[in-house]
Amino acid sequence: CFLVCALTCIQPMNIFSLFRRKPPPAPLTPAPDSSTEPPIQTILRALVIVYDPVVDKASGKKLSEHMRWNKVEDLAVGFMSDILQASGGLVRYQITQRIDVDSFPAKVDGYSYDANTYLNVQRGATPPYMPQEADYLAIIKQFDILKRVARNEIDEVWIFNFPDAGFYESIMGGPGAFWCNAPPLQHTEDSKRRFVIMGFSSERGQGEMLENMGHRAESIMEKVFENLEGDENYWKRFIRYDRVHKGQAALGNVHFAPNSVRAYDWKTPSIVVSECDDWLYNLPNFKGITRQVSAADWGNGDTRKHHLWWMSHFPKTLGRRNGISHNWWQYIADPNHVIT
Repeated sequence: CFLVCALTCIQPMNIFSLFRRKPPPAPLTPAPDSSTEPPIQTILRALVIVYDPVVDKASGKKLSEHMRWNKVEDLAVGFMSDILQASGGLVRYQITQRIDVDSFPAKVDGYSYDANTYLNVQRGATPPYMPQEADYLAIIKQFDILKRVARNEIDEVWIFNFPDAGFYESIMGGPGAFWCNAPPLQHTEDSKRRFVIMGFSSERGQGEMLENMGHRAESIMEKVFENLEGDENYWKRFIRYDRVHKGQAALGNVHFAPNSVRAYDWKTPSIVVSECDDWLYNLPNFKGITRQVSAADWGNGDTRKHHLWWMSHFPKTLGRRNGISHNWWQYIADPNHVIT
């Protein structure tokens, strides 16, 4: 009965219960550099909130069924598997609880769609309601998220929603929260720890879930390396692509593959030289290894395959340099490791 639960009957999940999550340290100053520091494994306990209101009372059909969207449980399992693969086993998700909500989330001004109004928006009969942003603080209060994070019951939140619901792809709260593809959530310091709320949509697929995670990674790694310049800023080196850094491509970013000429251009057949293998096998002792790459290396335009290829190259090896671990996943998974 994975991920199946009514709002009035919440069941805890035991997925990955064989793994114990090591509580993260509270880094106040950079740890000393090391060539042997092992990469740590991060196990994240996620609270899953699913907005999927009934839109046909006669049949009991929910919005996702009516619109023939994806099943949340399939998306969740696929996403967890992809992150486990991309991180080389260093990030394991444990879904501790799923809450199904039979209503439309409130906007920041208190407005909520009803079924007819929302379906008219999806048919193009009426424009989406503005302001569009969902009321995160109301959701945080309703589900006691700050206290649950403070008590170490959960580490992050996934909100499955739908087009025009008003959620960011990711957003961060907690003391010292910073930009995470969205402005930091204010008035959330009572959580005692930073946490991320992911906004997933059952209308989209695993590729889009990985894109959300990719933008989260971009924001966090920008913060991690913000005080380093030139080649010491490994993040800036990692995201180079040929259009901007001719002949010096590395891995590119979420929207730009090494050979992309425009955003979301993951299927261009042109061949460029990339140092992708040097990042995968030799960091921090780069050997200057390059090879020719093309869209065939990352799935010929398949969103999920590109993002998996890109994230699989994130460093996840021994050592620390300039106070920054060569295991980037510990920051991406748990922003409490980021020194601000």
